[in-house]
Formats: sequence, C-alpha cells, structure tokens
Amino acid sequence: MTSTQTLQQTGPHMTRPGSRPGTTMNDVAAAAGVSQATVSLVLNDAAGTRFSEETRHRVHAAAHQLGYRTNAHAKVLRDGVAGMLGFVGDFVATAPFAGTIIEGAQARAGEAGLLLLTVNTGGDKALEAASLETMLSYKVAGVVYAAMEHRVLDVPDVLAEVPAVVLNSRDRSGRFPSFVPQEELGGYTATKRLLDAGHRRIAMINIGAVDSELPAVVGRYAGHLRALEEAGIRADPRLHRSGDGHESSGFTNAVALMAEPRPPTAIFCASDRTAWGAYQALARLGVSIPHDVSLVGFDNQETLAPHLRPGLTTLQLPFLEMGRRAVELILAGADRDGSTEYFECPLVERHSVAPPKSTSCH
Repeated sequence: MTSTQTLQQTGPHMTRPGSRPGTTMNDVAAAAGVSQATVSLVLNDAAGTRFSEETRHRVHAAAHQLGYRTNAHAKVLRDGVAGMLGFVGDFVATAPFAGTIIEGAQARAGEAGLLLLTVNTGGDKALEAASLETMLSYKVAGVVYAAMEHRVLDVPDVLAEVPAVVLNSRDRSGRFPSFVPQEELGGYTATKRLLDAGHRRIAMINIGAVDSELPAVVGRYAGHLRALEEAGIRADPRLHRSGDGHESSGFTNAVALMAEPRPPTAIFCASDRTAWGAYQALARLGVSIPHDVSLVGFDNQETLAPHLRPGLTTLQLPFLEMGRRAVELILAGADRDGSTEYFECPLVERHSVAPPKSTSCH
C-alpha cells in the first residue's frame, strides 16, 4: 500500500504491540481452559456457533494476553475472503467534517470483527485504480466507494467483482446501491425554521449555480423554494445568490444582500463555511446576529458551527449513520439493484435564530 493509504484496525483480536509470533491456537486454548476448536470458532466469529459470553471473554482475554495473531492468509484460503473491507474516498479522510463517514463505517466493521482498509486518493484516478486492484488482491469482503461532495459519479467497473456500495453520491450507471443525504428536505427544514421564527423576507446563499446539477445545490434550493411556497411567499430572485461554499463567497454575498433596498431579515446559508463568511460580513456592517438578522447553516461542521458567536443553528449531515448503513449492506450481500437510500439531515439548534425585530421590516 502507498504512503497515502492508512490501515485502520478494528475488532477485538487484531495484532498488538508485543505480539509473540510463536504463540499458537493451542496455547490460547490451554490458557483459556477450552479446546482448540472452540478458540478457532470464537476468534473467527464462525456462523451458527453458540458460546456463552463468559467463554468468549476467556478466549479473547487469553489471546490478548499471549499476543496471539489470527492467520488472515488461512482465512482467505478457507473462506475465499479476508477479514477486511475496503473504503476508497477522494477527500473524505481529509475533509474537516466528512471523516465521520469513516467513523461510522469503521464502527460497523468492527462490530463484525473486520478491518477497514481505508484509502484517501485526493482525486487521483491512478491512485484510485491501483488501490482498488490492491484491495481486490487482498480478497476484501467488499468495498465502500465514497465521495466528499454529493454528486452523480462513474463507479469503476472493477467493483463489479465484489459487493460494493456508493456513499454520499449516486452511481451514474445505476448498478450499485447508493446512500445520500435528503438534500431537499434539508433545505426545506432550514427555511421552515426561519419561517417559524416569524421571518418572511428570507435570503439564500447557495453553494453553486442551480444549473450545475449538483444534488446538494439543486436539492437545498428546491427545499428552500418549497418552504416559501407553502408559506404563501413568492420567491424574490434578488434574495438568491449562487456562491461556491467557501467563506469568502459567504462574505461577499452577505454584503450584497444587505445592500438591497429591502434587505433580508434572515439568511439560509447552504454550508457552514458560507455562514462563517456571512457572520464576518454582518459584523463588519454592524449587524447583530440574531437580533438584526437570523442565520441557518448546513453541514454542522464540529470545528466551526458550535464555535461561532452566537453558535450556528444548522443542519447535520448524517454521515455517521450513512457510513454504518453502507457497511451493513455490504455485510448483507449488497445486491446490485441501483437503489438509493436517503438519510434525513436533522436540525441542530443553537443561537443564531430569533424573531425579526418588527413586522415593519417585512
């Protein structure tokens, strides 16, 4: 594996510092007071076996104490697959908030006694191809193919050789099952929160142009419009700005919105970084949050949203649950039915939303 690849170990009986290569399964059996067959069945999580929790604990404790290492090569020969799952992502492991996808996947893999072999390609297709070939040579039990940005993408044909799922994006060919956030519901929820607070002049700073066809851009805007329509409010095109998701875009667009003859009393920012820029712009203009203008973000970046002043009310991307579910489906066989499973983005309340100062500003 290359230096950009990381092996994340999960499960209760992996190699530990100080492991003694000469330790055998018979040694573990003697220490635990059970048969060698029992040790084999317990450590390999053999299906259909029933042992008490006390027996399982004794076996695992003895294996840990003796530094026993399970034989992955023997498992491949016996079962045809290694005790590993592959996880390939572009920038997932390095994004400030997308790493929770890996946490969810790793946690579920660990519950099944599997390693999660993780590769962050940085968008390098050559590295991606080489990594997938290596994973398949290791006889991984399946592969999670993930992207940091929700989009429609082309899944490598080689993944047809193993159970595989697409995470945080959708497969263009419709071969592989996908797991994505409910973007439109998220945009609706964010705008509805501002409507429920009494706002009627609500702006949106998006994370791209609506004609880009990116699901996050299109979906969040569609949800925003639906909430306004339900409230009987005609969308004002001057209150929709196409940003790029970065802090600088949030700053410049918030300044432009507040320069309107009738500025908004609330802004839905389609990313937390956009909201961060809007916070800075409003502070520069002497506009108080939430007393003068309310804000709602999207992503719930843990390194950002709780630490803004005031704390940012935002939508949580359900990455942890999506990662768990992706691995769960691989463990179940991951039929190639091209299905898409959607996950709700819950609202995280903090202190950036308040009623408008008066109805006169509507």
